[in-house]
Amino acid sequence: MRPTGKLHLGHLVGALNNWVALQEKYDCFYFVADWHALTSEYANTSAITGHAMDNIADWLASGLDPERSTIFIQSLVPEHAELYLLLSMVVPVPWLERVPTYKEQQETLKDKDLSSIGFLGYPLLQAADVAMYDAKFVPVGEDQVAHLELGREAIRRFNNIFAGGKEILAEPQPMLTTFGRLPGLDGDKKMSKSLGNTIHMSDSPEEVQKRVRQMYTDPKRVRADIPGTVEGNPVFIYHDAFNPDKAEVDDLLLEDVEPHNA
Repeated sequence: MRPTGKLHLGHLVGALNNWVALQEKYDCFYFVADWHALTSEYANTSAITGHAMDNIADWLASGLDPERSTIFIQSLVPEHAELYLLLSMVVPVPWLERVPTYKEQQETLKDKDLSSIGFLGYPLLQAADVAMYDAKFVPVGEDQVAHLELGREAIRRFNNIFAGGKEILAEPQPMLTTFGRLPGLDGDKKMSKSLGNTIHMSDSPEEVQKRVRQMYTDPKRVRADIPGTVEGNPVFIYHDAFNPDKAEVDDLLLEDVEPHNA
């Protein structure tokens, strides 16, 4: 994870819960991607170290166990950068420009200058992060599959050029997370640090309640006299993620309800 801010509930359901489960079955490597943070935060790096420490604290609180998983800081292993350099020698620029999130992030983060080589090449750095450890699987969300596929192509090209087609670097397979995107408080975007539509894992109960009460709920209920509906209501995605009473969730889904900010 990139240490660019506090972790939120989207990280919890989209990644951390899965990470905790995977450490029971696999030899897992989890790291703070501080070099990746530089791709967008290079102009002001003062907060990266603090965010890194906060992020790891949240990892441990979520159940990651240093006795069962390898947890480290990316920049303390310089071979990540060395392999990234070698991969960059053989990968064409158009491959990087076609990654869907490249232009998406430039549109989202208009207040930052993302025209750097570092930002363009971050999928290659991701490929190096994975190939470093001969990883067989990478836990990713659907929005990261294109990045991983680019990494697989880069590794394949590297093997063809430098090893005559022999697999000296393994091609990893995606392992999709079981829960999709968690919508942000604005309802129509994923929960994201850069969008500011988050509930932080470290928020107090009072802060969580305040944020939930501000949440966008039913897109069809544009006036108070219009009955609410379940379909399209982001609140029910939160029910699926956090409500342990599945019978209650199923019951609510069977009937129209009048959404409220609670």
